[in-house]
Amino acid sequence: MKKVLLLHGWGGSDFPHWQSWLACELVKNYRTVSFLKLSNYDFPDLGMWKQELKEHLEDFRPDIVICHSLANILWFHLCLEDAMADVEKLYLVAPPRLDCEIEELKTFFPVSVPKDLHAKEILLITSTNDPYLSAKEANELQTLLNVPMKVILNGGHINTDSGFGEWNWMLESL
Repeated sequence: MKKVLLLHGWGGSDFPHWQSWLACELVKNYRTVSFLKLSNYDFPDLGMWKQELKEHLEDFRPDIVICHSLANILWFHLCLEDAMADVEKLYLVAPPRLDCEIEELKTFFPVSVPKDLHAKEILLITSTNDPYLSAKEANELQTLLNVPMKVILNGGHINTDSGFGEWNWMLESL
């Protein structure tokens, strides 16, 4: 059975966020899931988050990783260090722009696009109206990453505020 690791972004992904819902659905179906709670998620620190994720990857050894928002940038940083084993599937959901200037997130930016995302199968999932990544920036990111992209019409930041609590597509895609 595949092990699934969920990585939240800035502010966490507490219920009713789709990541919380997904974790519950996976557990209900006897799937192995880890919903890592990264420290101080309202005022995150890149060094701390990288250390926590490295340790967790070593212990949990996921097959599938699902990043939301700032977790994508965290994943990019680890990939740039080449500090991890490959996973089977990687979902990059609603990443912010690579040069985000939000004060609370300054340790994460800017970031470069890694050449190797350490995954055999990758899907970038964006929205036409994400306040943290425009449609143009999403297309540019897809080109830089050279991965398939699923675009959600008017999906906002693909979070609770934009109506993503229950997200059956994500559950079925695993």
